Amino acid sequence: MLTDRQRMILNAIIDDYIRSAEPIGSRSISKRGDVAFSPATIRNEMADLEELGFLEQPHTSAGRIPSIKGYRYYVDHLVRLGEVNEQDLNTVRSFFAEKMIQTEQIIQHAAMILSNLTNYTSIVLGPETFTTSLKHFQLVPISSDTAVAIVVTNTGHVENRTVAIPPDMSMAEMEQAVQILNKKLIGVPLVRLKSKLYSEVGQELGRYVDGCEQLLGVLDEALKSEDDSRVFLSGTTNMLTQPEFKDVDKVKTLLDLLDETPTLMRMFTALPSGIQVRIGTENAHEAINNCSLITATYSVDGQSLGTIGILGPTRMDYGKVISLLDVLSKDMAVLLGRWNK
Repeated sequence: MLTDRQRMILNAIIDDYIRSAEPIGSRSISKRGDVAFSPATIRNEMADLEELGFLEQPHTSAGRIPSIKGYRYYVDHLVRLGEVNEQDLNTVRSFFAEKMIQTEQIIQHAAMILSNLTNYTSIVLGPETFTTSLKHFQLVPISSDTAVAIVVTNTGHVENRTVAIPPDMSMAEMEQAVQILNKKLIGVPLVRLKSKLYSEVGQELGRYVDGCEQLLGVLDEALKSEDDSRVFLSGTTNMLTQPEFKDVDKVKTLLDLLDETPTLMRMFTALPSGIQVRIGTENAHEAINNCSLITATYSVDGQSLGTIGILGPTRMDYGKVISLLDVLSKDMAVLLGRWNK
């Protein structure tokens, strides 16, 4: 448990580091009006905070920077919410006062506003991500080694895809697989099909079909969705302006991830509802282990409609971002709720 003095000093260090992106020394903290301690006292406390794992010293004789543990403590115990300025709030409110024609416009504008206000990258998943589910699946042979996969969703959307059939696979096995798939996956959201396919469908297929892995591969290919319109990105190049991302290889890995729509959808749909903060290595994907991801879900009548996220450096203005996401997600829920009536 940190003392009040340690909490005050840790808070001051993180606040200053968020603004400057430079290691913070004891003298700069002592000059703050809200920290009434001598440089020597602050130096001793910083050493203790480093020993406890809340701070790191990137270079010998340099100042300290927050660790992932330090950021987590800051978010959980120290961050001050409600600091969104009036101008930013007016920008959000005026957006929702406009009369939008399509839900897609709402999502696109929300992503753009967030990236402009924060100078980070915004990622918004639209309602279809959570509400579009499998209604029917069919596999129609057109030759000895190919078939057409037909995927019908609950929204009436139909996708056709030609898939290759392994030469040793019988028609009876294909029909058995399709029956099991329809039995297990009807009503499952499209973004969760792959995980369900390999768990529930794969488990049952193994009881009836030899070479089950080959057949699962065919089904996996058949169920791939080409519809990337459910994910909206804005400010993807904002990362290039952050001093933490001067490393070209690091940025390339990050931008590659942002291009992988299915991966983003799986990451977001796996997150719990409400506002969630994932800092550094708390993120499951290695490409964003040097970033923080803050997400907020928007719901109507208890049904989750989508997720808004902000991706930025761990040196993020957490108070501002959390407050903005809270305001925007609630207003989106109200607006979309009106549309659904």
